[in-house]
Order: sequence, then C-alpha cells, then structure tokens
Amino acid sequence: MLTKKLRRADMPTIPDPKVLARVDRLELEARQVVEGYLSGRHRSPRHGFAVEFAQHREYAPGDDIKHIDWKVYGRTERFHLKQYEQETNLVAWLLVDASESMSYGSGERSKYDLACGAAAAMAYLVLTQTDSVGLATLAGGGARAYLRPSGQITQLREACRVMAEGPYPGPAALGKVLNELAGRTGRRGIAFVFSDLLDDVPDILAGLQHLRYQKHEVVLFHTLDAAEIDFNFRNTTLFRGLEGIPEILTDPPSIRESYLKALNDHIAAIEAGCRGMEIDYVRLRTDADLGHDLAAYLQKRHAR
Repeated sequence: MLTKKLRRADMPTIPDPKVLARVDRLELEARQVVEGYLSGRHRSPRHGFAVEFAQHREYAPGDDIKHIDWKVYGRTERFHLKQYEQETNLVAWLLVDASESMSYGSGERSKYDLACGAAAAMAYLVLTQTDSVGLATLAGGGARAYLRPSGQITQLREACRVMAEGPYPGPAALGKVLNELAGRTGRRGIAFVFSDLLDDVPDILAGLQHLRYQKHEVVLFHTLDAAEIDFNFRNTTLFRGLEGIPEILTDPPSIRESYLKALNDHIAAIEAGCRGMEIDYVRLRTDADLGHDLAAYLQKRHAR
C-alpha cells in the first residue's frame, strides 16, 4: 500500500474564526446600510453609478431644472440640460488603504474598520445594480491583495474576506500605488478610494489624476479617527509612531492649535485638488453613523 506524506501546502487550511467573524460582520453591515438607504426611497434601486453623460440640449418649459448645466449657462447665458445614457456592465473598483496607520482607533472602530465597512456597503450597492466589483488592498507600497471584477453577489463575501485579512505593517505609499493600479483597472469605470490619506498631497493627487486620465470616475472617501480630527487629548501623552515614525512624548494642549492647522491645511489641499479633477471628496469619521453619512452622499449624488 502506497502512502503519501502530506506537505504543509497539501493540508487544508482552517479559517481563522476571528477573520470569519469580521467577514460576517462586514457583510451584515453592508446589507444593513444599503437596504436601510433603499427602504427610504421610492425610486428604482439603480442609483446612477452607471450613468454616463451623453450631450446637452436646450431647456424647454416643464424640464426638471436640476439637470441644468450652470457652467454652460455661465458661458452662454442660455439654459442647457445635461442628458445621460445608461451604461451596462459598469466596473467599480474598491481601492482600500490597508496600511499600518489605518489600524488606529480611539474608540470601538478603527479607521480600517470604517474603510472596510464603507467599501463593503458600496460593493453591495453596485452588485445589486447587476454591475461588477473589483478590489485591491493597498499596503507596503503596493497592492497587497487583488480581486478581479465580478458581478456575482458572492463577490461581496469574497471582498469582505480579502479586507478582513488586513491591515498590514508598513505604509501605503498611496500616491505611488494608485499610479501603478491605474494601468491595471482596465476600461473606464468608477474607482472608490478609501484611505486616511497619510501621504504627501502632490503624490496623492498625482495618483488620483492617473485614475482620471484612465477615464475613471473617482470617489475619495477620507477615513479619519475622531481623535485625529478633534485632538482632545488633555494630559502629557506618549504618541506611538506607526509606519516607522518614532514615539513622541508631548503636551497635547500646547500643540493642538498648530496640529489642527496642519491637518486642516492638508485636507483643504486635497479637497481643492479633488475639485479641480471633478472627484467627489467624502469625509468619514469613526464615531459617526456610517449609514447616515453614506446615505447623505448618495442622496447628494443622485440629485445631481
């Protein structure tokens, strides 16, 4: 009787229960967020991610004024409407920052938890439109995981499984990675980027611009922890560095003003760059209601 010695690679892997729990939680949260949003609407669940601008036509009495192109009016002083056509087989890319800094969380939810929850919700929304979703998690200066686009509803669970493996040690080098991924994302679609944007602003904007150059629509979800935004530390605090940054012992009240100015300048520069490239900028914070914030963005987007 012949026997075969099992190698480690031949042995079945046992899923980590903690990872499975994260997958289940992400999938459930995604469904709750999206279905809660849909239940508050009376229109079709197809929300316009697959809508492409077609042409202008002159306004006629009775037309819906929300489709007036005010930029054209500013140039011509004549009212023109934007007309759209529905595309098929839209590909939506979830580009999720899975770097070490995303692991930070001053409360129950980390920045990475927030990003994954938002990404899963957007994936579920796109998949219910019978469109396709692809995924890349970004860490260590590259794509740590890459999931090819699929329109099967099982893609939601697979995306959650991939995201549940992170975050990873090291920086994202977001601008560099976006530049590299832009060439891999194929034909025109929509790219949802989820990150705390801890990179140099010119590098971030260059990466986003490359996605736009590839004709993708881009939505940037800036995920921030409540403590990062408010900086309400009172006592002398040892701040532990992430991604190779050394520890710093400091008196938070004495630096709060300069810190908040630097943060707000950083955000303002990114927002200005996004406006110039017609990229939607959406800020999310860990202590806020994710469902409410995503619904507010989707409502605003649908009204355009």
